[in-house]
Amino acid sequence: MTTIVPEELHPRDAYRLLISVLVPRPIAWVSTLGADGSANLAPFSFFNGVAGSPPTVMVSVGQRAGHAKDTLRNVQETGEFVLHIVNEELAEAMNFTSGEWDYDVDEWQKAGLAQLPSIDVRPPRIAAAPVALEAKLVQTVPVPGSSYTMILGRIVRFHIRQDLLRPNGMVDAALLRPVARLAGDEYTTIGSIFTMARPQV
Repeated sequence: MTTIVPEELHPRDAYRLLISVLVPRPIAWVSTLGADGSANLAPFSFFNGVAGSPPTVMVSVGQRAGHAKDTLRNVQETGEFVLHIVNEELAEAMNFTSGEWDYDVDEWQKAGLAQLPSIDVRPPRIAAAPVALEAKLVQTVPVPGSSYTMILGRIVRFHIRQDLLRPNGMVDAALLRPVARLAGDEYTTIGSIFTMARPQV
């Protein structure tokens, strides 16, 4: 085994090592609106669920050139956002919106994505997304010693493509075909699926 102390690495190298270990990571494709009504769309792979009831998720957002990214600023201004699950068909469009575009650039138009209105929040949702989660801000938490801020959001409405839902009320991952993040420029799909029953204790 090789043992590595993060403090002995350049911060960029520690980051690259971490994201190559924490794989695969789900991708939150987040749409927001600024207080001025400007729309933003960007993907984040520091993302996961943190509570089941009420359904609550976490998205961690870094800075750009020492300033808050548009997603964080918009969420702080309006308290609302929509998270989309990226499938294989949307991978290229998602990757396009990951560019460090200026605030006045419309990522929706550049990526050729149609919008649908949300119901309980103001930011629009991606018409072609198989899953969209309307969320309201619960809390923002600066991550000590880093340039990241964790956004905690409560899901207030699920939008799920009808054919994805199984009779048991759960989404069929094989039909969803989600895309997950690896390291560098690498992504992956879910591959094989297997079942293990939880032990009865």
